[in-house]
Amino acid sequence: MASGSSDQHQPALYSLGKGLHITKLGRKNDDFVVICGVYWGGKTSGEINGERQPLLINGEHHFESFSVLAAVLPFLFPALGGFLYGYDIGSTSCATISVESATLSGITWYNLSSVDIGLITSGSLYGALIGSILAFNVADFLGRRRELMVAAILYLVGAVVTALAPYFVIMVVGRFVFGIGIGLAMHAAPMYISETAPSQIRGQLISLKEFFIVLGMVAGYTFGSLLVDTVSGWRYMYGASTPVAVIMGIGMWWLPSSPRWLLLCAIQGKGSLQDIRETAISCLCRLQGKAVDSSSSEQVDGILAELSYMGDEKEAKIADMFHGKCLKALTISAGLVLFQQITGQPSVLYYAASILQSAGFSAASDATRVSILLGLLKLIMTGVAVLVIDRLGRRPLLLGGVSAMVISLFLLGSYYTFLDDAPVMAVVALLLYVGCYQLSFGPIGWLMISEIFPLRMRGRGLSIAVLVNFGANAIVTFAFSPLKELLGAGILFFIFGGIAVSSLFFIYFIVPETKGLTLEEIEAKLL
Repeated sequence: MASGSSDQHQPALYSLGKGLHITKLGRKNDDFVVICGVYWGGKTSGEINGERQPLLINGEHHFESFSVLAAVLPFLFPALGGFLYGYDIGSTSCATISVESATLSGITWYNLSSVDIGLITSGSLYGALIGSILAFNVADFLGRRRELMVAAILYLVGAVVTALAPYFVIMVVGRFVFGIGIGLAMHAAPMYISETAPSQIRGQLISLKEFFIVLGMVAGYTFGSLLVDTVSGWRYMYGASTPVAVIMGIGMWWLPSSPRWLLLCAIQGKGSLQDIRETAISCLCRLQGKAVDSSSSEQVDGILAELSYMGDEKEAKIADMFHGKCLKALTISAGLVLFQQITGQPSVLYYAASILQSAGFSAASDATRVSILLGLLKLIMTGVAVLVIDRLGRRPLLLGGVSAMVISLFLLGSYYTFLDDAPVMAVVALLLYVGCYQLSFGPIGWLMISEIFPLRMRGRGLSIAVLVNFGANAIVTFAFSPLKELLGAGILFFIFGGIAVSSLFFIYFIVPETKGLTLEEIEAKLL
């Protein structure tokens, strides 16, 4: 039981159940003091029957009050980072066609080798890997808001350099800089949204970020297809992302910092507790609107009490990632994003055009039209996931969606092995795979990694998860062609199906359900 004197405290503001109370937070020489009032059965006020219980306000759990309108902007501006990531994927597929054209590229160095095209295509991916590594060291120092501002600046600089590049090397440098922005944005955006969103709609908002990624992909494919026959069209494709980067940067400058990050700084002694507490209350009111005004101080004090009880006043160390709660969170998050990439998603999309063509779809001869078609399907299914994720929960969508992916992968393997006279089955399998991926791994992977880590390790933990995501993506993309040539498409899809079966066991036995819980309750009850 922690104790100490305080120049301001009120008794029994928080209750942990019958006979269990914690007094309001006090302050002594700008140090955080929690005064626990009662023991019960030899347990501290944060334990019942040996199990850690989440702090409850006035004896019962209350969902946060919030204004829907006020919650929109704290989601929208970080989500633009995901939109730009998706736009880069879509536009690059068309830009590489434009930049290789002798008549339409508008440059003298259009005669590029396959390695050169590979550098243009994957430059942003390798930049994202570097961005993820940088995030590990700077995330908690910068905070979520400033990290997103830096990402917006890198997006802007990278897009401008790429669009105006006079030489190939400069273009690759621009792609790399843009990629560092992707790494930082995909690290900070889910953290900012998860830490500022009310728990009732946290799943919907973070899944909606995945919707923005897919929306960006569709926008990139569409805009690219309109400009692919324009002289120097690739410059306009890349330059079109600059206004979005500017809006994102201005929006993040206007938004307040994450209250949870501020409170973590407070209990770690990085400023005056009282001043930071008042700032956190002000930020919470701005983020969730007038509906939270009456309960904002109680919410902030509750978060502080939880952080103190769970030892978050200790400075995070790298070694802490591989012990206790952090190790469990790292296993869950890294496993999800790894399976997200190695269950064949890039490879299935690679075959989309040939599968549709074999089924008699004449438009499939145009790869851009196929990309737009599949992008729209992904958009629709991600929208469905957004609507149901906080109602059904994470685990049911993961188990159901991945089970359907297993069926579709074995159907595709069968088609390429001994059922090549059944193209309709292959089309159904393709659409089933794409749709169910967007119901499961697509949005839920990013959602879970943003909410599963303890606060003091969230910045570093999420950077490792993002690094695993981009690293696995790079490896699968690189290894796909050699494996296809060595094993054949059918065997490769059977292997992906086997990996997907393994992921079902991982989800069933390892991944918890986080629906409806606050971030502090997730740490207290599930880790």
